[in-house]
Amino acid sequence: MRKATPLLPALAALLLLTACGSEQAGAPGATAPASGTPVTAPPVDGVRITSVTLPSPTPTPSSDRFSVHAEPLPTGGSGASATYEVTNSGTEALTYTILFVFTTDTGEVMANSHETVRRVRPGATARGTVRMGVPAPGASPVTRVKVSRVTKVPAAEAPPAPGECPPSGIRLTTDDGDAAMGLRVVGLHLENCGKRAYSLDGYPLLELLDAGLSPVHGVRIVHGSGGISTGTGFDEPARPLVLKPGESALSGLMWRNTTESGTAVNVPYVRVRARQGADPVTVTPGLDLGTTGKLAVRAWTRPPK
Repeated sequence: MRKATPLLPALAALLLLTACGSEQAGAPGATAPASGTPVTAPPVDGVRITSVTLPSPTPTPSSDRFSVHAEPLPTGGSGASATYEVTNSGTEALTYTILFVFTTDTGEVMANSHETVRRVRPGATARGTVRMGVPAPGASPVTRVKVSRVTKVPAAEAPPAPGECPPSGIRLTTDDGDAAMGLRVVGLHLENCGKRAYSLDGYPLLELLDAGLSPVHGVRIVHGSGGISTGTGFDEPARPLVLKPGESALSGLMWRNTTESGTAVNVPYVRVRARQGADPVTVTPGLDLGTTGKLAVRAWTRPPK
């Protein structure tokens, strides 16, 4: 699963790739990025980039003898890619979501991409390739690739892949959320992809988890807006819903990342049950609750038409 996302704080070492014997425009004796260059770097949460392929400039005769032009790029992409491997050193099968970032020599981000690697068994290593999309006109050349963030959840609790219907017949996913003036809102989306009607009455059940998937304490979960913000629809009362096959419902999480006195709380994972007794789904909204200690949850409702 791939999608564009806002840039997140980088957590990994940069991988700078150069090769001898080539020249950059206007710089006698300078080096240009290599193609298919193996790299060695420590893994980030079990994810390691093993090689990077970058488009190589080709010298072009000119009066100054040092002008170069880039080779034509492959159709549908920039030609920049990286191979990687994911090793599960845990005791249960995990699904990984990895944010890769493509940057210039100066660290300017040209593109990023999410890759999801599903059901990596304990002790197993999975391998893949991430490719940069088509760059914007006039974009600077990419010379570095890094692993910016890794999240991993139990494979049995991972959100379903696009187009996949879980055995429960219920698809529960999150959106990318909205942010403004310290206010954060992430939507929870529930789809009845099964063959039977599905009843809801109230609010999703939440369990807040830390980076090790252990419970986070000291955060108050409130039904409705809890005074965090008005006009968001969070204060609409809960009503019974019956979702026929193909129908959907919407809920959401809302919080402020205000930091005052006290210790800021980060909640990378939330285990969600659509109703009592439902199969859990662990999502990664990345709750930066600051020192507010409060998380609002909206009642299930039908999405706007």
